[in-house]
Amino acid sequence: MSATAGNVHATVVVMGDRGIVIVGRSGSGKSALAQALLDAGRACGRFASLVADDQVFLETSNNRIVARAPEAIAGLIEVRGLGPAPIAHETSTIVDLVVSLVAETDAPRIANEQTYEHGGVSVPLLTLPKGNTQGALRPIAAWLRLPPFC
Repeated sequence: MSATAGNVHATVVVMGDRGIVIVGRSGSGKSALAQALLDAGRACGRFASLVADDQVFLETSNNRIVARAPEAIAGLIEVRGLGPAPIAHETSTIVDLVVSLVAETDAPRIANEQTYEHGGVSVPLLTLPKGNTQGALRPIAAWLRLPPFC
C-alpha cells in the first residue's frame, strides 16, 4: 500500500536497473530525451525501456518512490509531428533519479546536490537545459556512474 500517490506530468524510463523520471514543461523535450536514452542504451546492449510518457503515477512505498504507467497511456510515447506511437514498456520502476529540464539560463554549469521529494522520500535531482537531447545523455550516464553509452 502506498503512503502517498499522485499523477505527475513526466516521462519515465528504466536504464539497466535504474529508474529515471524526466520532468519539465510541455515542449521541453521529455519524450525526445527518453527516446534518446532508450536508443543509446539499446545500441550498447543495455536494458532500456519506457515506463510512461507524459503522465506517471508516483507513489511512495517502503521508503522508495515508485513510478507506474497510467493504464490509458501505457506503451505509448509521443513522437513530435505524429502523436502517440506504440513502444515496448514496463509497467513500473523504482525511481533513482529525477532529471528536470529547464531553460538554459536556469541550468547550473556544474551540478549541485539537489533532491526531488515525493511523499517524504527524496531522490537525487539533476537539472539540465531543455531541448539539448544529445547534451543530456552524458551527464545522466555520468551521474548514474555508467560508462559512456558506447
